[in-house]
Order: sequence, then structure tokens, then C-alpha cells
Amino acid sequence: MVYPNFFDTIEVIKVQDPLSNVLGVFEGGEYALSYLDVVKAAGHSCPTVAGAYIITLEALKVLYPNERAVRGNIKVEFEEAQEEGVAGVIGNVISHITGATDKSGFKGLQGQFARDSLMHFNADINSSARFTRVDNAKSVDVTYNPSSVMPNPDMQILMAKMSKGEASANEVKEFGALWQDRVKRIFENIKSVVEVQKV
Repeated sequence: MVYPNFFDTIEVIKVQDPLSNVLGVFEGGEYALSYLDVVKAAGHSCPTVAGAYIITLEALKVLYPNERAVRGNIKVEFEEAQEEGVAGVIGNVISHITGATDKSGFKGLQGQFARDSLMHFNADINSSARFTRVDNAKSVDVTYNPSSVMPNPDMQILMAKMSKGEASANEVKEFGALWQDRVKRIFENIKSVVEVQKV
């Protein structure tokens, strides 16, 4: 499997999942999720998928300082409707990491480990997302804005050629490389693209 090398340099998110422990999946329920893991689930890497990963990474650092985040113990809220913009895409990535889902999610075992109704849209917040620990109600608002990391201007020219079916194989490959270069630069500039505030 060949993919951009910078994927391997991105900080992983370490979690503790009580459900996976009970079901005999991971000893102690401990495992890590990488950016490559979420890219596989999403099927692509882009500023939106990167942003979803980044806001989750940064929010969980604040909510769980010096310890693993507890998967299934995190409520996530969005200001946008699920079908609006890229809210659904971001929600899918965050769900993959935190276990939080809407009503379609896992209902639990004998009243424990439920993940359904932990993700909500159309929330009364002024941020990209709000993450809340279920056990202690501590919350953080996270805002993501990658506009400071501009795409290479050649991408627009290449995209126009691709949309007309006029791009060569090398030009398609170049477009992909430039696309991932912006994603790489977003990760290199996390402090300028994301803001985390305790609520």
C-alpha cells in the first residue's frame, strides 16, 4: 500500500474503549487511531478530513490531559445541520475516532456502552464543534479554519483540465500531489488553523 509519507508523521490518537475490552478485542480496551486509519474509513484525504482529525486530536488533549480518551464517553455537537456543507463528513470522521453517533449508532449491551445519541447537529454553539465528556460534563469548543494555508495556484488550472477530460496522466498525478501537499501543510500549521476553548 503506497500513500503520502507524511501520514506516518502525524500524531496518533490513543483511546481506551471499555466496550472493546469487554468483547475481548483489545486488551484493556487500549489502542490508537492514526490519520491513515481515518483516511481509509473516509476513502480520501483532504482539508476536511484532516480538519476533523485535528479538531478531535486537539479537543481530546484538553479533555483528557495526560491520559487516554475514553471512547464512548464523548458527546459531540455541531452548529450545522448534518446535511449542510461538510458537517456529515466531519461527523463521520469524528465518529470513527470517538465512537459518538446519532440515533443510528450502537444501542449498547444491557444498558451499558451505548454510543447512539452522542452526536448532535443544529446545536446552539458558535464553533466548528463542541466536545463534552459524559462522565464529568467538561466541554471544549473547537474552531477549524484552514484558509491561512493556501492551495497551490496550479491546482485550479489542473482541476479545470481534469473537469474537461483534458488532463494527462502526469497532470492528474501532479494534482494529487499538490492536493496532499496542502493537507501536509495544514498539519504542519495546526496552531494557526485550530482554536480550542474550554466552555
